[in-house]
Amino acid sequence: MARAAAGPEIERLIQLLARLPGLGPRSARRAALHLVKKKEQLLDPLAAALAETRDTILTCDVCGNIDTQSPCTLCRDQSRDPSLICVVEEVGDLWALERAAVVNGRYHVLGGTLSPLDGVGPDDLNIPKLVERARADEVTEVLLALNATVEGQSTAHYLTDQLAGCNVSVSRLAQGVPIGGELDYLDEGTLAAAVKARKAMGG
Repeated sequence: MARAAAGPEIERLIQLLARLPGLGPRSARRAALHLVKKKEQLLDPLAAALAETRDTILTCDVCGNIDTQSPCTLCRDQSRDPSLICVVEEVGDLWALERAAVVNGRYHVLGGTLSPLDGVGPDDLNIPKLVERARADEVTEVLLALNATVEGQSTAHYLTDQLAGCNVSVSRLAQGVPIGGELDYLDEGTLAAAVKARKAMGG
């Protein structure tokens, strides 16, 4: 068993960093060392930002986005097109689309996808709120920007059925998104092509 190379406080920092996506034990150790060496420039401001975020973070009551206010910044933006609701699986997907600046409508975060094997059913996702929002007079299109996975496609078909009586057109991302691909890992050009080439469900 490897012996600890630093005190328990630093080892705990390394262990917590290693839990972050994309960081394994070795990368976490490098990141922790860099933070400790740059205490005043990085570690202190990071600790303060994390504490402030912990105390102010909220989930938007309208769309499910994460922000420091509810309704969130995007829902409050009067310049966005209220006729389009773009449905995503997770907040990271919303942020990816915003980085690409290809959606000027409203968003709706499901909180995952249907996955019977993992015990995730319709009641575990933010689906009733989506159907309620889709019934609003100003909404004419719901874009299903879900990942091109088996679960994503199954969820898209389920949502299409649920939205059938809402008098909206239901579209999905088309070319540009590879099978098995996840939105948060795609570049802006690929996302832009996928949004522009969307097509109606069932077509």
